[in-house]
Amino acid sequence: MEQHRTRPAQHGPRQSSRATLPPQARGGAAALRRSAGRPVAARANAPKVAGAGGSAVARAVRAVRGMPNPRLTGLGGGLFCGAVMTLLGGVDALLFGASLTLYGVLFLPVCLLTACWVRGNDLLTAPVVVPIAFAVGLVTVAESGDGLGSRLMGIVTALATEAGWLYGGTLVAGATVIVRRIRLVRRRAAARRRAPA
Repeated sequence: MEQHRTRPAQHGPRQSSRATLPPQARGGAAALRRSAGRPVAARANAPKVAGAGGSAVARAVRAVRGMPNPRLTGLGGGLFCGAVMTLLGGVDALLFGASLTLYGVLFLPVCLLTACWVRGNDLLTAPVVVPIAFAVGLVTVAESGDGLGSRLMGIVTALATEAGWLYGGTLVAGATVIVRRIRLVRRRAAARRRAPA
């Protein structure tokens, strides 16, 4: 005689066989299911995430972001620029016979670094401090005779003959400051627009 197996009746709502996922995981699971449904060739041709590849541009951006990025006050920027120009002038005098042209060439990247590293509230100080630092560093490379008067005359002469480098460095600092200022204003405006009313 056959015996029929009977299941006990289950009361209450029927549980789904699939476990419910939290909201964060649902989006990822749905994307995974959509990706699994696509052919392999379509997945291979899908655009890669920026930065995941090893392109030269991505490597350059990572290298620039890895560089030191201090934020100097106006006074700190002036001290940095003056100290570096004095040091470079001393090296120039020791190794290259006080070449004013080399001193001027070295002045340009120092101006760029000063304008990049000064903090946002002190941006306008960068084009002011770089010419002062240029004159301070000239003490080490300008021709000088005996006495204070001849030393001052050598500095004034060097300033007159190397005015092109002085103006060029000041222009580099000024242009960098203008670009940074525009970006800062745009960033603040975008943050204001995103802020809740």
